Amino acid sequence: MAIPRSFRLLEELEKGEKGGSQVCSYGLADGEDVTMTKWNGTILGAPNSVHANRIYSVEIECDNTYPDKPPKVKFISKINLDCVDQATGEVIVEKFNTMKNWKRSTTMEDILLELRKQMITATNKALSQPEEGSTF
Repeated sequence: MAIPRSFRLLEELEKGEKGGSQVCSYGLADGEDVTMTKWNGTILGAPNSVHANRIYSVEIECDNTYPDKPPKVKFISKINLDCVDQATGEVIVEKFNTMKNWKRSTTMEDILLELRKQMITATNKALSQPEEGSTF
């Protein structure tokens, strides 16, 4: 039997508050949001790349279809990646395998870690980046 959405989100919130990974973090955008829909995330730029020493902010929206379908993920910090729409900052599902091949077991942390890995792929690591601190 599948874990209900609210239990799954509570698990993710607890893990996010404890601080799972050292290279990304996430939590509720509003602690009073009982629907646990809107989240904020941060990704530390990968070392030895144009992203080194940068911190990228993202918004994550887990609507009623989560975790059966992937959340909407949008960069607030400007970033130049082949899987990010350069006009809106939204992660393009068809160009990001973690969301394109979504599994119910995939978490928000998995998405953030995979986005970080995207920064150092051959395609992305040489792309020039917007000025640090600029936003969509």
